Amino acid sequence: MFAVVRTGGKQYRVAAGDKIAVEKLAGEAGDTITLGDVLLAGEGDSLADAKSVTVSAEIIAQAKSEKVVVFKKRRRHNYRRKNGHRQQMTLLRITAVGAGEAAKPAKKAAAKKTKTEAAEAAASAE
Repeated sequence: MFAVVRTGGKQYRVAAGDKIAVEKLAGEAGDTITLGDVLLAGEGDSLADAKSVTVSAEIIAQAKSEKVVVFKKRRRHNYRRKNGHRQQMTLLRITAVGAGEAAKPAKKAAAKKTKTEAAEAAASAE
């Protein structure tokens, strides 16, 4: 299953096991995060409801991207400025893409079912 998620103002197509570099996110290496803004999801050619899909990822490392050189020059004026910039980024490993929210209500329903069975068992014991 794949999903298209938005983080840091950019969109990424991800699947389980993928490694991506995104704009810096809060957290340390080894932390697990959930990418909440899922735009599209599907499997093969079929599309799924993106609202019920969650994407979980593990932070591999906090790093810096490659250096970008900023060079300014005005010809014939002896004006030259050279600066560099390295953007902060987070390396992520996508651990799971799936219907995480749809599974939560099922667990609650199972818990309610066991409570009613416990009540019936207590009533039959009396």
